[in-house]
Amino acid sequence: MTMGSLPFPEINAALNATAALFLMTGFVLIRRGKRNAHRTCMLTAFSVSVLFLVSYLTYHIQTGARTAFGGEGMWIPVYFAILISHIALAVAIVPLAMRTLTLALRSEFDRHRRWARFTFPIWLYVSVTGVLVYLFLYRWFPARAG
Repeated sequence: MTMGSLPFPEINAALNATAALFLMTGFVLIRRGKRNAHRTCMLTAFSVSVLFLVSYLTYHIQTGARTAFGGEGMWIPVYFAILISHIALAVAIVPLAMRTLTLALRSEFDRHRRWARFTFPIWLYVSVTGVLVYLFLYRWFPARAG
């Protein structure tokens, strides 16, 4: 299978969805006091997010792919509001997630908890809106050829 034949958009959406599931599971686990299981989920979410970033960058560097939005009417501002907020927060989440993870790995749990209060909802939003952007572009409103 060549680079061009890999279904990168689908892979990337699946990675975002997987990260979101591990983030939500990790949140539930820490609320229940299950620190080790929480740690495993959050490290997995981080690893899946890193895989997403590598896959996303590889796809766009290799192909230069740009995808047009085929929606009309009210869907145009809805899509672009989601896309713009997704991109801005995706840039912000990289250092936030790294800092939050570093604090946990150093056992600085009070500081980790303070950072996680901001990092978690942003990271979850980025993961979920990544799936939404995929759905908008490839399933719900693909651009018409021609």
